[in-house]
Amino acid sequence: MVTRSTTSDRGIPDGPGAAGTDADGDRYGRIAVSLTVLAFLFHLGAVACRAASVQRVPWGNMYEFSTTFGMVAVGMYLVLLALKKRVRWIGLFLTTTVLLDLGLAVAVLYTDSDQLVPALHSYWLWIHVSCAIISGAVFYLAAVGTFLFLFRDYYEAALTAGRAVNPTWANIMNRLPSAATLDKFAYRMNALVFPLYTFTVIAGSIWAQAAWGRYWGWDPKETWSFITWVAYACYLHARATAGWKGRKAAALALVAFACFIFNYYGVNIFITGKHSYAGV
Repeated sequence: MVTRSTTSDRGIPDGPGAAGTDADGDRYGRIAVSLTVLAFLFHLGAVACRAASVQRVPWGNMYEFSTTFGMVAVGMYLVLLALKKRVRWIGLFLTTTVLLDLGLAVAVLYTDSDQLVPALHSYWLWIHVSCAIISGAVFYLAAVGTFLFLFRDYYEAALTAGRAVNPTWANIMNRLPSAATLDKFAYRMNALVFPLYTFTVIAGSIWAQAAWGRYWGWDPKETWSFITWVAYACYLHARATAGWKGRKAAALALVAFACFIFNYYGVNIFITGKHSYAGV
């Protein structure tokens, strides 16, 4: 999570605007971060009001999970900024997609305040689902970094090959770190949160034993949680042992995140199982 790569395969440094190094970029960046903090506080208040209205943790259905997930994702971004990590470049892409997620939650997934179904009355709701939200938020930050890496990598390849680049496109790419920096950012974020996601899967199986009398029953949600875990494990293993970097690793990371997204939206909405608590 550094701003300048000294180990890039192409030797191309971060774009000159990646850290808002010019006066205008720095000023606009500070304004954007300040507005993001304000929006986060309003979002936090909305989630807290939902919790007060239902008198429980606000992640008992898809609407509540989505709103809390978006809040945590933005919160993680602000934490990185508070830790002096120069990741301001991710802000526009993060906030835009979080707004889309909130729009989907309000327009499609919204459910009235209500109490939980009996199977969810457990302290494991606090542990298991909160860990899933945090894991997903960090995976999401990593996925944004991976997605941007692919664009920046193709841009750098064009520069190295001496091909002409559209000036507008070049200006956008110059607001990003180098491809090597983006690749490292995504890898470190995925590696950081993978142990927590592993605990999430284990906690879910312990809760299943308490709720249904078995640790594992190959319910669709359990199956796709395991598939997601295997996909991320393959990605980290390929990076650590086979030395995968660049586009191959990025493709595998995006496949893993796609599994996570399908486990949330696809399984909850389109597949019936013991975890059918979507509320839509």
